[in-house]
Amino acid sequence: MAEAPDWKNYDPVLLPDIKNLHKIDVYEDNGGYEMIKQVLESDDWSPDEVTQEVKAANLKGRGGAGFNAGMKWSFMPDPDGEPMYLAANGDESEPGTFKDRKIFEYNPHLFIEGCLIASYAMHIDAIHLYIRGEYKSWIDMMQKAIDDAYDHGYLGSNVCGSDFDVDMYITSGAGAYICGEETGMIESLEGKRGYPRTKPPFPAQYGIWGRPTTVNNIETLANVPNIIRNGADWFQNIGAEDHPGPILYGISGHVNQPGVYELPSGMPIRTLIDEVAGGMRDDKDLKAVIPGGASTPVIRADQVKGTTMNAESLREVGTLMGTAGLVVMDEDTDMVELLWRISHFFHHESCGQCTPCREGTGWVEKLLKKIKEGRGEVKDLDLLLDLTTQMEGRTICALADAAAWPVRYTINRFRDEFEERCQQSTQAIA
Repeated sequence: MAEAPDWKNYDPVLLPDIKNLHKIDVYEDNGGYEMIKQVLESDDWSPDEVTQEVKAANLKGRGGAGFNAGMKWSFMPDPDGEPMYLAANGDESEPGTFKDRKIFEYNPHLFIEGCLIASYAMHIDAIHLYIRGEYKSWIDMMQKAIDDAYDHGYLGSNVCGSDFDVDMYITSGAGAYICGEETGMIESLEGKRGYPRTKPPFPAQYGIWGRPTTVNNIETLANVPNIIRNGADWFQNIGAEDHPGPILYGISGHVNQPGVYELPSGMPIRTLIDEVAGGMRDDKDLKAVIPGGASTPVIRADQVKGTTMNAESLREVGTLMGTAGLVVMDEDTDMVELLWRISHFFHHESCGQCTPCREGTGWVEKLLKKIKEGRGEVKDLDLLLDLTTQMEGRTICALADAAAWPVRYTINRFRDEFEERCQQSTQAIA
């Protein structure tokens, strides 16, 4: 097992303890926008060199997929005189995930600067920031930050006195989870219903209005200025080797101090619960943890010991990093109720485009409701597991997979609890 990060001596770089950092003058006073100036003014930073530096840092996407951001940038074609786009995905509709809004609130200009550097690297003409409609206050905060960036010459024509031009726009979503999927988001940005597109073609070939588009998460882009400032080696030396860099851990559930904490990747889950988040509420025992948002497989308390928040360690216990949104559950948690709630969400949020997802999520919710209400049979559990195999990997986007995994792993890892509920219902009928 890798050595745990020295988190107590870690100095935050995404959410540093600087008063009023959301104000552009405070951000500038603390070195803000210096990296975009350096990139634009120095002969050492060609667009390709910026992309290669981010690629070498192994900055994994913080939106859940964990793909190398620099590699993703390299898929963009050479400019052809027509528009090219960067779509910043701030939808953040995954239950248990609430970290991007901290950047909007506390350090919006770091994110904007990251967008500018990414735009320079990929020859982007316009940045489209997509934010879920429920984040009304954060939309207003970001619009103020964007307006200030325009006023100070960081957006628009001739950025920082160079020949680089880029505009930035906010699009507000209408509360649809499916629009967190990159092509569903693109459809929504175009003013259409958020139906995910069949891939290929991928957004780098056919994105917003049919033009090349790169989609990145907010936290991913916020890491870019610090990579340019400190170098790829600096970034790689933070946290876990396979998933390096700072992580915004969103910790919720049955802990004493829920919240968003910036710490190195590779943090032991038990340390995050017991020390960072103040321990279990009411001194109760830990029962389970969802490590990366509702779609990531739940793990039991006995699986938590020795498990760290990085891709390799989580894979060993059969789960995923996701968005690092940890949902902590104590000994009193009703796993049947929990799984029904998650399945109800995914049924409600399915766009209905693909039959296995549209029908599968509906039947999953019905069967779980039957079990929850005391009408279930043990054979219903096997039917649920069979349903998940008919859903996974058979749809245009991954929502069906996201709905199937909680069902499969929660039943398999807490089967005795589900069987007991079914047996109680059978006895009641008898």
